[in-house]
Amino acid sequence: MLDRVALGHPFTMAERGSHLPTHGPLGSQSEMPARTPRPRSRFTPGSSRATVIGAGSFGTALAVMLARGGLRTTLQARTAEQATSLGAARENRVYLPGVELPSPLRIESISAGLARADFVFLAVPSSGLGRLIAALDGAGLEGTTAIVSVTKGLVPPQGQPPTTALSTKFGAHRVACVGGPGHAQEMVHAGAALVAASSDEELARSLAQVFTRAGVVCERSNDPLGVELAGSAKNAAALAAGATEAQGLNAAGAAAGHIFAEVWRYAERLGARPESMIGLAGTGDLVATALAPQSRNRRAGELLAAGVSAAEIPAIVGQAVEALEAVPLLASALESAGVGAPVTGALGRLISGELPLEEWVALVRATVPPPALWRRRPRPGFWQRLWHRGSRG
Repeated sequence: MLDRVALGHPFTMAERGSHLPTHGPLGSQSEMPARTPRPRSRFTPGSSRATVIGAGSFGTALAVMLARGGLRTTLQARTAEQATSLGAARENRVYLPGVELPSPLRIESISAGLARADFVFLAVPSSGLGRLIAALDGAGLEGTTAIVSVTKGLVPPQGQPPTTALSTKFGAHRVACVGGPGHAQEMVHAGAALVAASSDEELARSLAQVFTRAGVVCERSNDPLGVELAGSAKNAAALAAGATEAQGLNAAGAAAGHIFAEVWRYAERLGARPESMIGLAGTGDLVATALAPQSRNRRAGELLAAGVSAAEIPAIVGQAVEALEAVPLLASALESAGVGAPVTGALGRLISGELPLEEWVALVRATVPPPALWRRRPRPGFWQRLWHRGSRG
């Protein structure tokens, strides 16, 4: 089982012990094969505790959903002043206005620590994720606590996916991520379609169970790397489309498509599965981001095209814009891996101000991706002939 998980293969029913004896009477206990125990959920309604670090729009929405899903939930804000304000108003008027915070939801500052938490959700901008991971050891984290990243970005300065950095420090069996289309306002009012991914089947199952109880569709995956790279590709593609839309929808679509394909090739090289890129965490999230009127990443692309510098954009948008930080890291990672990524690299230079808009658009329109690879189908009867040849010894 562990080898299949490490290779990124899906869990199968046979691996879960759902099989019948191949010989002997059905009622004979001596002939029955040992049944693999079904993985036990880490989630116990009413007693499991969750802490969400980060009181932005998605962090706040996530805390609301976890509380609805039966976890004893705490939302940790960046400062004591922010925590006091949220606790008094029972509403995050800056990042999630109009959503009442459930009365059982505790609010405190990040300085309170993480003792007794069964799940810790990291909902901070990717630019600060490295510092947060380094600080977790000193926060009273229990040795069995699950750590879940919901950040759709990469960890600076190397540009690692969050679960890769977390697994190195805490072990993959304790680490998970959440991806998929999860617009904060819509999630708390009408639900979402998320993906809970971990190399540990029990952890992925427990997370999916929590979200399902909260009224959210949640797919399970054992490909956290693919889910996280899909989220990074989505943000980069949305920003690229926003930067190109004024030059035509074909150019915007080409920009997004090029970036997704470049990141896909990188993800496959690292062992991620293609279905993670084309499922909820990838194309599903891209559509939600591209259509959302208040999409931060698409808006950032539009502002870049209007001549606004990347340094000024977060203040205009009102929140951190993940793609502005993640695209240069992503471009560097693709280059280091030897993956041809002319459009992702050019987008990084557009963000840094090194590439003029007209040259960016010209490159998008002129770039021809490497040809798709295909295999010649075997002639009819090929497999039968091969089997007969082997059976003759």
